[in-house]
Amino acid sequence: MKPDNETRSSKIITKVRGMKLHTQILIALVLGAVLGPPLGNIAILIKPLGDAFINLLVMVVVPLIMSSLIVGTASLGNLRKLGRIGLKTVVYYLFATALAVAFGLGAGLAFGPGRGMDEEVKDSIKTEYAEDAAARVEQAIAQRERGSIGDFLVRIIPRNPFKAMAETDFLGIIFFSLLFGITLTMLAEEKRKPVVDVLNSVNDAMIVMVKMVMKVAPIGVFALIASVAAQFGYQVLYILLKYVVIAVGTMIVFTFTFYPVTLRLSGMPPVLFFRRFYEVMLFAFSTSSSNATLPLNLQVSEEDLGVSSEVASFVLPLGATVNMNGTAIYQGVSVIFIAKVAGWDLGAMDLLTVIIMATLASIGAAGVPGIGMVTLTLVLTQLGIPLEWIALVVGVERILDMTRTAVNVTGDAACAVWIAKTEGELNIPPVDTY
Repeated sequence: MKPDNETRSSKIITKVRGMKLHTQILIALVLGAVLGPPLGNIAILIKPLGDAFINLLVMVVVPLIMSSLIVGTASLGNLRKLGRIGLKTVVYYLFATALAVAFGLGAGLAFGPGRGMDEEVKDSIKTEYAEDAAARVEQAIAQRERGSIGDFLVRIIPRNPFKAMAETDFLGIIFFSLLFGITLTMLAEEKRKPVVDVLNSVNDAMIVMVKMVMKVAPIGVFALIASVAAQFGYQVLYILLKYVVIAVGTMIVFTFTFYPVTLRLSGMPPVLFFRRFYEVMLFAFSTSSSNATLPLNLQVSEEDLGVSSEVASFVLPLGATVNMNGTAIYQGVSVIFIAKVAGWDLGAMDLLTVIIMATLASIGAAGVPGIGMVTLTLVLTQLGIPLEWIALVVGVERILDMTRTAVNVTGDAACAVWIAKTEGELNIPPVDTY
């Protein structure tokens, strides 16, 4: 007979394996947050497991985005339908992002994060994270050169699409994929079909690969969360608690006020949407990457929310790059927080500048962890606020990054549901089939 302890271990392993994936991820997230600080250096040492998991997902993202966007665009059938869906998608994303920035600014002005912070606390935070802040500023300068809106639009067009793929330039990849999909719609059926069939097979293969990678998701999530908890602990959270509460609270309010309006216009009960979508939000929260979450978002939107594959394949990959509502809220709150601490007075024109710049910066942001910190430097630079003050928010950046990513992907799915409804391509599965 096997020892009792071995029998109990086997039963536990069997139970865990029998759980749904999102339940396993939730358990891993909670365990990582609780055990991270006690594990200390051990938790930091296992972080490469989490990084490897993220790399596995990102590895799939480029071929998945290209195949799904090209097939999705070509499957729309005609340029008139493509233009209609594209226009609605862009207008929704622009409006939602600008509204999100306004939400963030309004919350910052109303609750005043950073007001009354002790001078010694300010200095200690700046000293603690000055090196990290300098590295992020250097990264921002390397990634984005200041220029006009025209320059930004020109840079969207990749001179070499293969270089864009190698450098994961998602805006360039999306531009090329959309243009390639459009040209396919112009070809005769006998010439278009072989290409679309191959890309469909590539897309199906990538989905299978994602499902394989997701089997190790709980391990990756535990390693990521444990290392974050071990590295930052809870003391930084206490120091910047007001700022974090305002930023996270605003994101939550936006998620449960604006998105339900979109869903009701789509004929989908918000409660049903969040019941079926929460595992995507949880996964986005764990990985802090809209792009890494994209495969799961596509799967849930099509299978559980009833969005047609044509609409989902077009709207969601585009949203993973250009629709950053949570990032926009973060930038609005952060600008007010940094300005208050730095003693920088913002006038009406400054606030309007923040809305415009934060919207453009969010739209141009890649859906990868930490990109919000990079785009924040663009907004601060435009306002003339010294960039070293960004050190104030580095300590809690990871916590906010996780939250805003969950908001970002929820906005993508809500938009896809609405557009599918307006196109007559929303088929919500019955509750008893879920």
